[in-house]
Amino acid sequence: MAANNRRMSGKKGAQVGSGGQRRRGLEGKGPTPPAEMRKGHKKNRIATAKAKQVPARRPAARGRGGKGTSELVVGRNPVVEALRGGVPASMLYVQQFIDNDERVREALQLAGERGGIHLMEAPRPELDRMTNGLNHQGLVLQVPPYEYAHPEDLLDAAADEGGYPLIVALDGVTDPRNLGAVVRSVSAFGGHGVVVPERRAAGMTAGAWKTSAGTAARTPVARATNLTRALESYKKAGVTVVGLAADGEADLGAVDALGGPVVIVVGSEGKGLSRLVGETCDVRVRIPMPGGAESLNAGVAAGIVLYEAARRRA
Repeated sequence: MAANNRRMSGKKGAQVGSGGQRRRGLEGKGPTPPAEMRKGHKKNRIATAKAKQVPARRPAARGRGGKGTSELVVGRNPVVEALRGGVPASMLYVQQFIDNDERVREALQLAGERGGIHLMEAPRPELDRMTNGLNHQGLVLQVPPYEYAHPEDLLDAAADEGGYPLIVALDGVTDPRNLGAVVRSVSAFGGHGVVVPERRAAGMTAGAWKTSAGTAARTPVARATNLTRALESYKKAGVTVVGLAADGEADLGAVDALGGPVVIVVGSEGKGLSRLVGETCDVRVRIPMPGGAESLNAGVAAGIVLYEAARRRA
């Protein structure tokens, strides 16, 4: 009878215990990941589809001021530094089964705290494809295209404030960090924006955003198809164009025009102002340097002249 009972119960023998499986099943598994990172979730499927459609670079869009190109910040340290620096971002890609170290955790925390940044879990081959084989270390941050203003918008901003326009134009400056430093100085001294040429010039990349220390969010950068024509348009509007040059005919302290409507033109550290831009300037000024240095980088030079302009307007 006992044998019949064993056959009817379907058990092959006595079961001593669970081997700890029940206890492990009761242990916590950490916080629930965002919907974009959970396999099978609708948001995960949508984000995966978007990831396959996003190239590393896109051609600039044509508009009144135009848009820049989308950019990818690659690697754990660069991603964390970009998020710390307030660089705008639309998507944070995280490699599947990534080793969860401090940098990964901080990147996820910063992205979550800021809001508006979608989290997307992607397999390594997909990240390799997106970054063209760069060493992404499992983290990729997508920076959306920067929306440039039009040079005339900077005059409108000054008119809205009821003051004289104070603008900086960059001629041949190709280092994004210099652009970011100029944007920061313009913001510090009450300027109305920065103008850059459309070609052969630094743009508002992640590096420029980081160097600006967040001031790029409130200080517009305009892009001109032709810088010389943009400067001529400013002159027609009554704005004095002051160019910085080591061999300038006037000393910085003697230029009264800095107290009125002015656009300050800064050239590259090596070549200075281009010929056409230099000829367009109403006056070329030099910064006295008793120490004997031949030149200053664009960010430092712009900061000195902006301080002098702000002092005269105070």
